[in-house]
Amino acid sequence: MEGAPSQTGGETPRLGADAERQSTFVLTRFERWALPRLAASLPRWVVPDHLTALGVLAATAIATAYVLSTRSPHWLWLANAALVVHWFGDSLDGTLARVRHIERPRYGFYLDHLTDAYSTTVIGIGLGFSPYMLLAVGLAIVIGYLVLSINVYLETHVFGKFRYGYGILGPTEARVILVGLNLLALLIGPIPFHVKGIELTAFDVLGIAAALSMAGLLARRVFRNLRDLARAEPPRR
Repeated sequence: MEGAPSQTGGETPRLGADAERQSTFVLTRFERWALPRLAASLPRWVVPDHLTALGVLAATAIATAYVLSTRSPHWLWLANAALVVHWFGDSLDGTLARVRHIERPRYGFYLDHLTDAYSTTVIGIGLGFSPYMLLAVGLAIVIGYLVLSINVYLETHVFGKFRYGYGILGPTEARVILVGLNLLALLIGPIPFHVKGIELTAFDVLGIAAALSMAGLLARRVFRNLRDLARAEPPRR
């Protein structure tokens, strides 16, 4: 792994915020082009913590809108607007710090991942209490995300690389998918159907697929990590 610290014990791995970041998401190239330009256009009184707080408030609004969609599907318009605001706040806070050279690596690393966990949890639970997704499916997505995150933090510690991508879909892609599903639900409804007496929707199908995909990606990464670590640290005889 080019640029990574030695895995044979010669150099202490870089931890957390100092670890090399890697991403392979579909929209990564676009965000690398767009986010610095957006950050540079923000007024000076806006600081990264403002954007972080905006992202937290937007995640809460998304969850609230999903819960309120039990009363009217028109609340999904609020969910979509809040998803855009969430992308803005969640994606720009770190970029703004880098553009202005005011990074606080450990503070930012801790706060960013804490708020990511909160956002994923409340949005997943909000979906579970909406008419579009079973609570069990929403909780499965939340648990899958949290377990994947724990694995990333462990990898960061032992390998010194912050490999937060598990494939080609990341947080921005997930938001785009949710916006599309919300529009689909607004136009033609949740598309319910029954499987062995259980009513499911298109949200459930994609949610189950996402949870199963996360389990498969985790298993693949765990196997590869243990293989690499076993080679670097063979058992003593």
